[in-house]
Amino acid sequence: MTDARSFSVRVRVYYEDTDAGGIVYHANYLRWMERARTEWLRSLGARHAELAAGPGLQFVVSEMAIRWIAPARLDDLLDVDVAVLEVRRASMRLAQRVWRPPQDASGATPPGPDAAADRVLLAEATVRAAATDRASGRPVAMPRALLETLGTR
Repeated sequence: MTDARSFSVRVRVYYEDTDAGGIVYHANYLRWMERARTEWLRSLGARHAELAAGPGLQFVVSEMAIRWIAPARLDDLLDVDVAVLEVRRASMRLAQRVWRPPQDASGATPPGPDAAADRVLLAEATVRAAATDRASGRPVAMPRALLETLGTR
């Protein structure tokens, strides 16, 4: 079962993600964080297309603070985490981190208890995502099932 309040997705750095020096372009971290939030919601049964078609709801990023710490490079495997900090009726505040786990020469993460301890933090962000009505853009309550899954009423 998925922990509703934390989640991680793995991404690989492709050539298209980098600049001429093989370093990841800063905006790509935002794309990966968006992907992690989308996959997290999907794991909770909240799919964007169904939310849009049913209650006419969409999530929009209303606030973000990000800090880049170390560069990701071509062919790196990265873990992009989502953790719930706060849930309100129509918004949630999330912590997101991008990590580079230890990798062997083939790019695989070696097994073992030290793998998590040896990973390198590359970027961290705090994100507020607001639930809005697709037609009006005004804030709306998140679906009750999602609020209950996240431990709120």
